Amino acid sequence: MPKLEGKIALITGATRGIGKGIALGIAEAGATVYITGRSLDRSNAGNEISGSLNDTKLAIEAAGGICIPVQVDHIDDEQVRWLFERIQNEQGKLDILVNNVYSGVQPLKDNYGKSFWNAEPNLWDNCNNVGLRSHYVASIFAARMMIEHRQGLICTISSWGGLSYIFSVPYGVGKAACDRLAADMAVELKTHNIASLSIWPGIVGTERFNQLATEMNAGEIIDRENSAIRDRYNWETPLFTGRAIAALAADPTIMKRTGKVQIVAELAEHYKLEDEHGDRPPSLRSLRFIIPFAFPPLRKYMRVIPNIKIPWFLLLLKSLSAPKI
Repeated sequence: MPKLEGKIALITGATRGIGKGIALGIAEAGATVYITGRSLDRSNAGNEISGSLNDTKLAIEAAGGICIPVQVDHIDDEQVRWLFERIQNEQGKLDILVNNVYSGVQPLKDNYGKSFWNAEPNLWDNCNNVGLRSHYVASIFAARMMIEHRQGLICTISSWGGLSYIFSVPYGVGKAACDRLAADMAVELKTHNIASLSIWPGIVGTERFNQLATEMNAGEIIDRENSAIRDRYNWETPLFTGRAIAALAADPTIMKRTGKVQIVAELAEHYKLEDEHGDRPPSLRSLRFIIPFAFPPLRKYMRVIPNIKIPWFLLLLKSLSAPKI
């Protein structure tokens, strides 16, 4: 397991889901973890899926980690500024920032299947204000702290939606912008020895995705994409992403990766990491994933299929819909 004792990390949006898993993964490696979210406890969690900062704190402490929850609404820049001032006053440094906070999940669910012209214009804001913009703002304050010590890691959680259409127009544009944000920040941060990476998890079994799978099992689902969700095919746990980021943070050669997309499953393969249940789900561009996805009867035999990855240039030729020259 990577060693991060003495490191200070901040994970935004960690009341549940992938943010909670990232916080757990970094804390189990020994870092002191600050987490943010709007709900300090369940009494003010205004959502049908429970989760709070204190829930995450208890989970981290049960695993032997150190967690400091801070109630922050990332739509408010002054609250974010205060957050970083607090970390500076309490710790004197910040080693790791994970930009994860996102408010678009429920709006995306509510508008699923709608063309962009049939959705309300605020779907864009729901996806990309507490999301893309929040990542930019947090990175500003993190970079100011990291530059003083000439070291640091900024990870921005993105997705395969930056490569091809998934869910909706605002979602895909936002994820492509997250990738570009990480890449362009890397250009300016490189001389200060600060790495900036875009992180692509696979299909993550968050509380919402588990709820969706349960709902699908109760219905008549016959198409391939929905059956993959229903069957929880090749799911990663949120902890898998956390362990991958912890390994990156402990890697002395991290600057060789700066500015690039990092695929969680491929990081796990490189660093010999296992998911929560001892397995290692393959990358979504691996034949081990693609062939059984296309032919569901083969899913129980996926482990015997070669773990050969589709070259990146072929993915771009087939998947990237814009921009093109």
